[in-house]
Amino acid sequence: MKLESLPKYFSPKSIMFSDSPAATATDAFSITDVMASLGLASAQARMGIELFLAKQGINKPDEAVESLYQYALTQAHKYSAIAKLDEDIKRSVLQILANYAFQDYARSAASKKQCSDCDDGFIEAEVFTTKTYTPWMARNLVKANLSMGVEIIPSSYAKFCEVREVVRVACPTCKGKSEVSHSCRCNGRGEVLDAKQTNQLGFPVFKTCSKCSGRGYSRLPAEDVRRVICDTVMELPETTWRRNFKPFYEGLIQECFKEEEEADSILSKLTKREIISI
Repeated sequence: MKLESLPKYFSPKSIMFSDSPAATATDAFSITDVMASLGLASAQARMGIELFLAKQGINKPDEAVESLYQYALTQAHKYSAIAKLDEDIKRSVLQILANYAFQDYARSAASKKQCSDCDDGFIEAEVFTTKTYTPWMARNLVKANLSMGVEIIPSSYAKFCEVREVVRVACPTCKGKSEVSHSCRCNGRGEVLDAKQTNQLGFPVFKTCSKCSGRGYSRLPAEDVRRVICDTVMELPETTWRRNFKPFYEGLIQECFKEEEEADSILSKLTKREIISI
């Protein structure tokens, strides 16, 4: 069983009203089998299981971030700029790096974030509205003519003017949803149409999306992490960040994927069923 198959066992299954019998295949896994295998896999690859379950939204990310933070503490000595920091400052910096590393690892084309251009899907904008009004003298003339039984068209006395108003309109970034997707311009596919090759060959040819490098979603900007450290912990020049802190941050992200791969490998071995031929 693959690690990606775990989430469905944490979701309740709906009742099916049918006369068809339930599946009785010998290779089907029961809930007990899955939970037992998950427990054994957690004993050998706890960090990978925690990261994956938090990534899927099954568990809260607190334990996964804490495990990543503890791993960061064991690797900080490899980077002199981080090792030389005061102990309290170093712990605060590593906590921020572990938190944002998990956020980058947990991103996907389906994940969403709060829109940065609005709060509730709407923004205030200045617009020009055409207003209609009837001058005071014209209103008196209309009343006088109506009292004498003269048929007139009141709208013929109307005047028009442009009025500037501040109104609430839907945010153009999120279209009023107050959240935006992390998916790339390729809509999460990781591929875009190669117009040049398509015109030459006469049939659709796709190439890897250059903006997301085939991931299908945009990564968390590393500059945002540096900015948070500067705002909350200490001043961190861009050159120092690029040479010392950013490689460490990227290493934490790669470690998340390595731990997930290891957990997937261990779970596959534990749930593998040998076919014995007689």
